[in-house]
Amino acid sequence: MDFLGPYFAFVHDPTAWAALLTLVVLEIVLGIDNLIFISILTNKLPKEQQVPARRLGISAALVMRLILLATISIIVQLTTPVFTAFGHGFSWRDMILVAGGLFLVWKATKEIHHTVDPAEHDDPSLAKTLQLSLAGAIAQILLLDLVFSIDSIITAVGMTDEIAIMYIAVIVAVSVMMLAATPLANFIERNPTIVMLALGFLLMIGMTLIADGFGYHVPKGYIYAAMGFSALVEGLNMLARNRKAKRGGH
Repeated sequence: MDFLGPYFAFVHDPTAWAALLTLVVLEIVLGIDNLIFISILTNKLPKEQQVPARRLGISAALVMRLILLATISIIVQLTTPVFTAFGHGFSWRDMILVAGGLFLVWKATKEIHHTVDPAEHDDPSLAKTLQLSLAGAIAQILLLDLVFSIDSIITAVGMTDEIAIMYIAVIVAVSVMMLAATPLANFIERNPTIVMLALGFLLMIGMTLIADGFGYHVPKGYIYAAMGFSALVEGLNMLARNRKAKRGGH
């Protein structure tokens, strides 16, 4: 076990522990985007497939991030520009972010359309076509996992040089996602208005990814502050509706 010694030398360094705590919190916050997408997507599956799909999707996110950490020297090179267009040097990371952002915008727009006008999807003959399969859900989760994982790992590299700290932060963050996935999905399912709010979040996140890919970095703090404020307003609306319903019942 002596060969592991150099990787855990940071345990005697208080600043390394501070970096670990900061990175764990940051990784958990960055995982919110992924978790909202997984919750909305798996809620469209048959009831008995929802929990296995969440576990598979989040487990795949963990495996993908650990593999990416193992190839960290390659991941760092993804930020090197490959070609220039519109006055911006596009790297592989930029292209992956743009592709992931476009996918999120398309997916969120499609789901919003379905939620706003469900009558178009009520034809029984289309039921099989429209029903999301477990394999289809996992494939879409994996696609977004790749986008969010690369962004997460590059963020981790910018925070610390200790590979062990990166591994611990990723494992802790994904474990929290695993614990929070089902309660979040159940909450979204019980409150239909939250679905539209969550889809709006995904649309905003998709546009942010595209902007980031084109070199226009939007501070994540602004995005999460907007999401938090919207969630607070919706929470107050839900509280008001519940109180009205109780008064009406009496």
